[in-house]
Amino acid sequence: MAIASHWRLIPPLEAPGKIQMALDQWLLRQHQLGLHPPTLRFYTWLPAAISLGYHQQRYPAHWEQLHWRDKPIALVRRPTGGRAVLHQGDLTYAVIVSGIAGSRIQVYQEICQFLIQGWRSLGVELHFGEAGRGYIHNPNCFGTATGADLVLPDGKKLIGSAQLHRNGATLQHGSIRLNPDPALFKQVFEVEEAIASLPYAKETIIEALTASAQQCFKIHLTPQPLSQKEWQEILAEP
Repeated sequence: MAIASHWRLIPPLEAPGKIQMALDQWLLRQHQLGLHPPTLRFYTWLPAAISLGYHQQRYPAHWEQLHWRDKPIALVRRPTGGRAVLHQGDLTYAVIVSGIAGSRIQVYQEICQFLIQGWRSLGVELHFGEAGRGYIHNPNCFGTATGADLVLPDGKKLIGSAQLHRNGATLQHGSIRLNPDPALFKQVFEVEEAIASLPYAKETIIEALTASAQQCFKIHLTPQPLSQKEWQEILAEP
């Protein structure tokens, strides 16, 4: 089965993490049922949040009392695996697609080509991480870089991604760190880390990655906002 040539592009959305995760799950389910085309979207989390991997059971107790700019930091469960991600100063992408053959890591790396090429068009070179299984002992997704993550030449991790598969359909979404607050990061993960900070507006990045997605996947993207009926279904998600 080949990748469909016509995809939907949902305009950038700023919303609470619980809604963003419900939307990603809804898109995957609709695509899996053959009711929705492959989709690309970009979004940000408001208020700031920490997303937990689907199977991540342990996290520091102080995460439940964290605040950012006088607003509580939400704890949100992702439908995908992996470790915790702090969503502040980042941009998240999501790809919902079917028809990509291979192992999970092969699917990861094929989808990630549009991220590599898009950033290359902005003059930024990325490569896949090389960490082994030790990452499972680190609660911080950005504390290590596996073969499913994208890293800058100096070793700093720029993009952490995770996947969910359902009957041949794949949801892959990931956090692109742009201008995170190092003090907040230290407060959350209790470690100092040299964090990449790239001087690009979100609009510039979205434009570059949208263009590269069309080239990499050989597709046509049709911008289409969510309808009122779709929102009703998404907000009814459990």
